[in-house]
Amino acid sequence: MNRKQFIILLVLLVLIGAAGWVVHQRGRNSWQSGGQTIGQKLLPALAVNDIAQVLIRSGTNELNLARRDNLWRVRERGDYPANFSEISGLLLKFADLKVAQSQDVGASQLGRFELLPPGAGANAGTLVEFKSEAGKTLSSVFLGKKHLSKSGGAPFESMGAGGRPDGRYVMVGGEAKTLAVISDPLDNVQPKPEAWLSKDFFSIEKPCSIAVQFPEATNSWKLTRASETNEWQLADAGPDEKADPTKVSGVTSPFASASFNDVFPGNTQPEISGLTNVTTMTVETFDGFAYTFKIGQKQSESYPVTLSVAAVLPTERTAGEDAKPDDKTKLDKEFKDRQKNLTDKLAREKQFANWIYRLPGYAVDSTLKRRDQLLTESKAEPAATVEK
Repeated sequence: MNRKQFIILLVLLVLIGAAGWVVHQRGRNSWQSGGQTIGQKLLPALAVNDIAQVLIRSGTNELNLARRDNLWRVRERGDYPANFSEISGLLLKFADLKVAQSQDVGASQLGRFELLPPGAGANAGTLVEFKSEAGKTLSSVFLGKKHLSKSGGAPFESMGAGGRPDGRYVMVGGEAKTLAVISDPLDNVQPKPEAWLSKDFFSIEKPCSIAVQFPEATNSWKLTRASETNEWQLADAGPDEKADPTKVSGVTSPFASASFNDVFPGNTQPEISGLTNVTTMTVETFDGFAYTFKIGQKQSESYPVTLSVAAVLPTERTAGEDAKPDDKTKLDKEFKDRQKNLTDKLAREKQFANWIYRLPGYAVDSTLKRRDQLLTESKAEPAATVEK
């Protein structure tokens, strides 16, 4: 290759590179010339304090979160209380979302970004609507395809396989044809009612009596103890029955740190909720609380369970009558504080009686032991030897 040919080749390479750079910039500039300004809020007029309802719809699945009596609830779960921190986090996140990229597109391209209306097939998006207490739509957003990180390339080119989700294609309003990319994949924005439930639950403290009544009466048992420091005893033990302390210790903390996977409204039919062939568990505490659980048959590693709570609380202090005046004042205050705490606890836990809970199997299996599983194993007597 002579010098002239080398110069011609070099010029061609420069021209090809320049043309590629122009095409690349046009792709980037076309995204950045849409109807929404880069860096501005996606929903600048969204008034968080005016939102009283949130609808999330994807395909045939729908979730309705509604604020009633200053408490957020999940409509698909019989208005069960919702997780306020999750909802407040969702509202604040949407109010603060910013446009990272923007592009005007035609209706024919919406499927490519999975932004078709819910129910329109595989390329449909997820609709999020924010409504007022009266049901008026304040704002709506379609969530589409996840945006994947990828080095180089215009935004259109970063949709292929590879990379990790670093954002999402979205469209504000049902009629708008301006797409935006936000820098949050919004993975938790899904119409799954169980994921939005408040997981605050009851807490059994200082039990003094635990009884389990199985459908098969011979499996039933009751344990009691006279004080918090006394050992548990098997009530009505037969002459050949002796409780094994090691086995008993495994059932004396029923539903410790209890939680649940899902709920049904309290009027759900037994064949749907699974609350059939019921086992009854009753737990009484030294504080005067009595918990009654109805437990159905185990299904898919969880149990359907109902809960009712009652209590007989002390109305006056009975200890420390011989104390000095200053000590009596202190004891009176401690008693009133304890009485208020117990009263508040009773009122809070009574509210759990209106639903059927799906408790994880491990939380129930540890206490649902048969009577024979709590007893010491009888040792066989050695066979008598016969002297010849």
